Amino acid sequence: MLMACGDALIDFVPTQSVEGREAVMPVVGGSCLNVAIGLARLGAQSGFVGGISTDMFGQMIADHAAASNVDLGFAKRSDHRTTLAFVRIIAGETSYAFYDQGTAARSWTYRRGEIPFADVEAVHVGSTTLINGQGAAETKALIADARATSTIAFDPNCRPNLVKDKAAYLARMAEFASDADLIKMSDVDFAYLFGTEPYEQRVRALLGRGASLVVITCGGDGAMAWHAKAGRIDVAAPTVDIADTIGAGDSFQAALLFALQRQGSLARQHLADIGTCELRRVLTFAATCAGITCTRPGADPPWSHEVCPGW
Repeated sequence: MLMACGDALIDFVPTQSVEGREAVMPVVGGSCLNVAIGLARLGAQSGFVGGISTDMFGQMIADHAAASNVDLGFAKRSDHRTTLAFVRIIAGETSYAFYDQGTAARSWTYRRGEIPFADVEAVHVGSTTLINGQGAAETKALIADARATSTIAFDPNCRPNLVKDKAAYLARMAEFASDADLIKMSDVDFAYLFGTEPYEQRVRALLGRGASLVVITCGGDGAMAWHAKAGRIDVAAPTVDIADTIGAGDSFQAALLFALQRQGSLARQHLADIGTCELRRVLTFAATCAGITCTRPGADPPWSHEVCPGW
């Protein structure tokens, strides 16, 4: 199994009413749930770990996950409300307003030993669950159990408007990066975390702390990846008609993990030894999947029949 641990929520995405007025439409989202959905749709055995409400929106989330064949056996259902995120597109960038206090996602707890990680090849973590102290601590406990047998993938997927103490948040993200074998972030995330520091300088530090692969996605400019042995690889983004970019980074991450697994390169030692050609192939596939997601509104990653010939 490939597993994603973190947030599941409802995005209210921009649309128009029949009268042409601005309106919003509820769509299931949450960065980590999106990764689990993306993995399952591509054909991986995929599971999600996190808090899901029993309210109306939580049922939407559960139904959406089931329709994509995501295993929710390790998710925690509760009567806490569902996290809501209202989305606006400003100057081509997606901005969010979150309503997250007292939610099922925020109330999630992990009990040591409850997941058989010997059967889990990789665990993805990141996003809003790691912003608050409790969510970060629970995720750290999960990683401590998982790391002996599972590859750890990390995407900070920063949400600055939720961060109350930036210094503490930066320190927390550094801890998660140190635990990770694979780190993926957007150029916007990088700027929030590291300011104007050159990519190469920061990447050398991340690789030096134990990561095998660091990827920075740059929207329409493609993606850059650095591998401890294979060096730097750049891939172009496909040219597509963009509906919005919601979930594109999550689709990239899901496709990257899926393709690495299909090539037999996802286990920690195999990831450390991957060659340049194999890495370029999986990165190109990930960019293709992200591009397809951009062509439709909301987080709607591709299915295997759309992208998987040859995999």
